[in-house]
Amino acid sequence: MPDTEPQVPAAAMEALARDGFCVVEGVLGADELADYHATLYRIARFDREEGWQKRYAYDGDTNANQRVWNLISRDPSFCRLVEHPLALAFLRATIGWPALLSGSAANLVNQHGADEVLHADQSYMPEPWAAPHGINIAWCLDAFTADNGATRVVPGSHLLNRSHRADETLPVLVPIEAPAGAMLVIDGRCWHRTGRNQTQAPRAGLFNWYTLPIYLPQENWFLSLNPVIRQFGSDTLLTLLGFRPQIVGRLNGLEP
Repeated sequence: MPDTEPQVPAAAMEALARDGFCVVEGVLGADELADYHATLYRIARFDREEGWQKRYAYDGDTNANQRVWNLISRDPSFCRLVEHPLALAFLRATIGWPALLSGSAANLVNQHGADEVLHADQSYMPEPWAAPHGINIAWCLDAFTADNGATRVVPGSHLLNRSHRADETLPVLVPIEAPAGAMLVIDGRCWHRTGRNQTQAPRAGLFNWYTLPIYLPQENWFLSLNPVIRQFGSDTLLTLLGFRPQIVGRLNGLEP
């Protein structure tokens, strides 16, 4: 972990503990925001043109959302967000270190479409949870608003330490509104879903999902990762991707 890692804002940690999510504005500068925005939209356009889009179960019966999976392999510049100093500071303050990057994806929410399925990101982990076993750090490449499909959450639902039940009444959800360039941090236990976009323009966000190292990553990095990242990635990045295991995943008892 870098020696220059920033301090997590106290107000953000308080909100995360109380509500299950927090927003930190202004993390991305104008130039880097523009670069990430242009890169993602170029990749998404290519996928549409080539028919590479895949249906995602949580999106229900609609194609309104366009997912871009294994984002770091599609363009290695997104690795910088995976090991962004503030992201790592939140990671260390919530689930600790070492950790694994379970997935790195983008979601472009297009006009209309049905609401996403209500879920918690760690819903595949055994209950009761008692603590976050994962943390989702999202990056707003467009502003997140109530009208354009901002992620909607059930504040305080993480304190229930379980998933939402299908036979339960749908709770009140509130949109996480944030400007472009902001970072969103969502406790793995927090109930949430993508909102419905009622505007004419798409809304894009990047989502890096980190977990405790005892869980198999959702993305099989050993098969899908761009070899360039394996060759040139930092020790921190390779630890997150499982190539520098410190607890499990050793070779003949040793860290590889």
